[in-house]
Amino acid sequence: MRALPVGDAAVLVEVSSGEEAQALHAELVRRRAEGSLSVREIVPAARTVLLDGLTDPARLAAELTASEIPPAPSHAREVIELPVRYDGPDLADVAAYWDVSPEEVARIHAGTEFTVAFCGFAPGFGYLTGLPARYDVPRRATPRTAVPAGSVALAGPYTGVYPRSSPGGWQLIGTTDAVLWDHTRVPAALLSPGTRVRFVGAA
Repeated sequence: MRALPVGDAAVLVEVSSGEEAQALHAELVRRRAEGSLSVREIVPAARTVLLDGLTDPARLAAELTASEIPPAPSHAREVIELPVRYDGPDLADVAAYWDVSPEEVARIHAGTEFTVAFCGFAPGFGYLTGLPARYDVPRRATPRTAVPAGSVALAGPYTGVYPRSSPGGWQLIGTTDAVLWDHTRVPAALLSPGTRVRFVGAA
C-alpha cells in the first residue's frame, strides 16, 4: 500500500488489486460511519482510493500504510436486481470468447452476484466485478459512436450498464430498462461502490 499526498487536504492510496481497493473503501466507509475518521469524500477506483477533506492527511497516510486492512464484508448491503434481456449485438462474440453458447453466457452472467467496485465514465455508471477471470473479454477493436442507454456490457473483468446513450467500446450482451441515473431521485445514482447486484433474465 502506498499513500500519496494530493494538495493540502487529500491522500491517494494505491493498492495492488481491485479486491484490495474494495476492501480499503469498505473499511474507510465503516470508520467514517462510526466516527473514527473525519473525511469529506471517499472515492474508490480500480486500484486506488482517494480521501479528500482531511485535517491531517500526513498522519492518516502513515496510519493506513502501517495497518492491515480487513477483507470487505461479503454481504454488507442488500442486493439490487436488474432485469435484463440477453439480446445484445455482441452476445455471440462473447460466447465465442468464452467457448460456450449464447444461452450459456446468459446463464453464467445471470447466475453471478456482482459488486460495484467503483463508479465513473458517466453519472450512474458502475464498474461491477464478480465474474471469474477466465471470463474477461477485450474491448471492441472499433468502439461504437453511440451505445443505447440500458445496454449491459462487458470489458476486461468488468460488467457495466450504460446509463445514457454515449460512445463506447464494451461488448454489449443485453439490455435493461432500469434507470441508472435520475437527478430527481435521492440518491440520483441507483448503483454506488459496494452495492451488490444481480441480473435477472427477462423475456
